[in-house]
Amino acid sequence: MATTTAAPSAHEAAGRHGWLLAGFFLVAFGAASGYMLAFGELEALYVTLSLMMCIAVLVDFRIGAVALVLMLPASDTTLFPRGMMGISGLNPVNLLLAGTLASFALRSRWEELRRFMPWQLLWLFIVPIMLAGLLGSRHALDIMPYFYETGTIDFTDAAGYLRELVVKPLVMVMVALMLGAAVAKSRRPEAFIVAMAISVWFIAMLQFGFIIATGVRLGSLASASARAFFDTIGVHANDLGRLYVVAYALLVFAWWESKSRAQQGFLFVTLGVLSFALLLTFSRGAFVGFALVSLWFMAKKFNAKTVTLAALALLVLAVFLPGVVYDRVLLGVDEGDANVVTAGRIEFIWMPLLPELARSPVWGSGLSSILWSYPMVTESMLPVGHPHNAYLETLLDMGVAGLVLLLAYYGHVWMRFHALSRDPELSPQMRALFQGALAGLAAFFVTGMAGSSLRPTGEFAFLWMAIGMMYGIYARRPAG
Repeated sequence: MATTTAAPSAHEAAGRHGWLLAGFFLVAFGAASGYMLAFGELEALYVTLSLMMCIAVLVDFRIGAVALVLMLPASDTTLFPRGMMGISGLNPVNLLLAGTLASFALRSRWEELRRFMPWQLLWLFIVPIMLAGLLGSRHALDIMPYFYETGTIDFTDAAGYLRELVVKPLVMVMVALMLGAAVAKSRRPEAFIVAMAISVWFIAMLQFGFIIATGVRLGSLASASARAFFDTIGVHANDLGRLYVVAYALLVFAWWESKSRAQQGFLFVTLGVLSFALLLTFSRGAFVGFALVSLWFMAKKFNAKTVTLAALALLVLAVFLPGVVYDRVLLGVDEGDANVVTAGRIEFIWMPLLPELARSPVWGSGLSSILWSYPMVTESMLPVGHPHNAYLETLLDMGVAGLVLLLAYYGHVWMRFHALSRDPELSPQMRALFQGALAGLAAFFVTGMAGSSLRPTGEFAFLWMAIGMMYGIYARRPAG
């Protein structure tokens, strides 16, 4: 029996055109910003733009939630100032978040406010991090001077330590909760998938613009010495790669189940841009994560179409992938030296830090304790600000108790992702989004063996967006 589809209203059509205009603006702005950042010429009236957005969110806090989604992946780059009007920490993201929170609080019922902060997030995740921050703040003056001299850290006292290592990371959690609140009040939460895709274009164009402006050669970009190439724009190549991995996980599953030809085409092109951007990070950890997500996708969506697409992708890779990519992936493998494969992590980072675990095995030594650890102060390890292993970092900073609590929280997230990925009340595309979130979370666990953190970090902005949407879906249901 034939079915008819109602013609879209003028308001809906205008909304779609608005997304297109916003997307075009962000792509152009991202590319231009990447070019200008290469020469340090970027100046913008951030205060004015932030205040304008704050006025807009007073009309509807969901406007602020969408804007935060668009900005979050690029919020750690030098495109966004660390402070405005001489006030450290006052930046466009924080100002917009404050305005969005205020708008939400003014227009919400008590029940909505009560459910805003899930108890698992508060007690298994936020409170342990805050306690570890308070513990570590006593050592702010014990940090090796090298990190002050090189500008690795942006603080010089306990207050700055708490601002940078506790408050700043938890901003991402609050953005996720605001996204969840917006999802809870949206008729079609699938629209936020488009916002996430546009944010991928923004950060990718920023990356491409910077690469073009610097004129770096592909071979140089792939070299081990170029790992800090993107530090000029405020992100490490490995972090940028992990950011793309989770975005890929969410979008590839959502693309597969999209029922709109226009959206499916947009997501497909976005996935192509994302994959190319990920390739240009030359992050081996990101390559592993990308492969894991792709295999997960194949296993969940196995049919003739996916097999054909996978075979075509492998053929294209085999024919067109530059040799420098293979050289990067196989670094140290031909020598049979695990230390070379891990870029010196085993001998010069992990092994010297192992005795530190015995100093405070239960609750750790405080956030970023590597900065004042004995091997760091005695210069018996590489001068790095991170242990390059998320689990080792957590044990050092938060002890066994902290590791158990954080893993318990992610276990809670895993179970809820899994439940939503099979929920018949959700649309096929929303179920697919949470299938992708499961794949992204798996990549998070695997890539954490060579870097990143179990705490909120910029490279997992898209994972926290998925967590926010997860809470939003549950908030749509009656309390029980």
